[in-house]
Amino acid sequence: MVRGNKKPEYMKSVVGPALGLLALLGIASYALLGPTGIIAWTDYRAALSERKVELANLQKERDALRNRQMLLDRDNVDPDLAGELMRKELNVVAPDEMVVPLK
Repeated sequence: MVRGNKKPEYMKSVVGPALGLLALLGIASYALLGPTGIIAWTDYRAALSERKVELANLQKERDALRNRQMLLDRDNVDPDLAGELMRKELNVVAPDEMVVPLK
């Protein structure tokens, strides 16, 4: 009968640490395998290098557009750019000009 009384106490003393151990294992596995875990860092590094290349291309494009914007300043328009845009967008040609289409 003495053994019967100690069994519930033994179970109580084992269940608490077992649940704690399971919780720690769950946290550790999430830290390793989760979406922001240690194993996902390699994917992030690859994505980061791709994004850096894309960012460099976008910065070049932005600089080209900024330069074009500066050339189209209201007070001081570049005459060559204005003529190019008129011919391209409006199909405007002077009477003495000849248009040669290039294919």
